[in-house]
Amino acid sequence: MEEIIPDEGKLYWSIGEVAALFNVKPSLIRFWEKEFPQIKPHKNKKGDRLFTREDVKTFGLIFHLVKDRGYTLQGARDHLREKPEGISTTADVVEALKSIRGFLVDLKKEISDNEE
Repeated sequence: MEEIIPDEGKLYWSIGEVAALFNVKPSLIRFWEKEFPQIKPHKNKKGDRLFTREDVKTFGLIFHLVKDRGYTLQGARDHLREKPEGISTTADVVEALKSIRGFLVDLKKEISDNEE
């Protein structure tokens, strides 16, 4: 995943789009929505979840804490509760690092292709 949020102009993401961004099933997003009060999607009249940029960033931070760093759900909840002011900053850093990693992977591939 090169970037957590690919479309800068977009206001809302569906649960399927968020699931695709993180390569997870929608059921995980629904589960984490119940487990983490920081994720608060809007719901339309049909009951479809609509996630804001901040929701997606928060989900990205939770994903990073749980999947990448090995936190338990309780540990991730504690981290978010103890450092609420750092949530968006940390999510922004994670997003930037993933973007940089994607760029470097592409650059390495381009260099390898040119050497052949």
